[in-house]
Amino acid sequence: MSMPGWVWGQSVAWLLVHFYLWARLVRGTTPPGSAARRAGTVLAMVLALFIPAALITPFVLDIAVSRWIAWPGNIWYGLAIYLLMLLILAEPVRLVAAVLRRRRAKAARPAVSGAPDPAKRVFLARSIAVTAGAAATGIVGYGMVTALGPPRLDRVTVRLRRGGPRASGLRIALVGDIHLGPMLGRSHTRRIVDLLNGTGADLVAIVGDLVDGTVEQLAPAAAPLRDLRSRYGTYFVTGNHEYLSGAEEWIEELRELGIRPLRNERVELPALDLAGVNDVTGARQADGPDYARALGDRDPARPVVLLAHQPIQVNEAVRHGVDVQLSGHTHGGQMMPLDLLTGWAQPTLAGYERFGETQLYVTKGAGFWGPPVRVGAPPDITIVELRT
Repeated sequence: MSMPGWVWGQSVAWLLVHFYLWARLVRGTTPPGSAARRAGTVLAMVLALFIPAALITPFVLDIAVSRWIAWPGNIWYGLAIYLLMLLILAEPVRLVAAVLRRRRAKAARPAVSGAPDPAKRVFLARSIAVTAGAAATGIVGYGMVTALGPPRLDRVTVRLRRGGPRASGLRIALVGDIHLGPMLGRSHTRRIVDLLNGTGADLVAIVGDLVDGTVEQLAPAAAPLRDLRSRYGTYFVTGNHEYLSGAEEWIEELRELGIRPLRNERVELPALDLAGVNDVTGARQADGPDYARALGDRDPARPVVLLAHQPIQVNEAVRHGVDVQLSGHTHGGQMMPLDLLTGWAQPTLAGYERFGETQLYVTKGAGFWGPPVRVGAPPDITIVELRT
């Protein structure tokens, strides 16, 4: 697997974040030189290595080994995110309390320079630490139950401006961001395949980020995809994670499993044209999206549905007269309120939106990346029913 530069950037950033967590959760709550402070400091140093280890080891170790690091590392990753946010939210409380303590000290001893009462400061620090820890644990526990549970089956109706009765009623089972890897394996795939087959959809669209690992590592986990059944078959487009996992090898593996990759190309189905473009990150490997190749020289009377991993690709879809674009990538934000950051980078976080004559639908995805936590963004599979 190819390790991206952001892995090192995130690793260094989280080492620095742990210094802040140590300052608030250990130094601020324990007496200097105490056994509790020493133990807390050692624990903080160990935990500081968990997230970098979870980020780096899938790229350098066998998946059977890295999963033993991925689970504890990524659970702590989720807890650390919410601890960080909650502690930062508590900073104004600390500031106000410090100002009030100083004022009270000066009022009680006007002739002496007032000094804050250390006992009151420690009590507040411990209260904040316990509250933040309990809240973060509750949020992450809820988020893990959601993330590890079955994907929700959503349904949406999209009306086409052309196509006639042949296209009306066609149902597309949309799934993305399955993220097979150290934490999600064959049973995850089997559950998704059973859900998809149970929908009776006319075709299945997998819109990228299927894997976080090589074919050698994950072929057994992906094998149940061979059992997908629908009238017009299963189609796939690459996501950014495929380009970290050996996209060419996965394209060939999926063909062996009976899945049709759409690599800047389209197929003419009886009711419409189905096109697919590569993910934008493929451009770094000379395998980026080519909209003209996928969408050019087609019958303008026929509707066209475009599979593209990232919602931001809708800008090109509009220019090429696409009727409907189906995407993933965002995970619906995965962990509130981090969805605000994702929303800045993509035109749509999840669900339906219209861009001129082009309609966009974004699935929240059926898996997760990093922390096995979903808050406010449950995993989903969507049945997109076309109507004219």
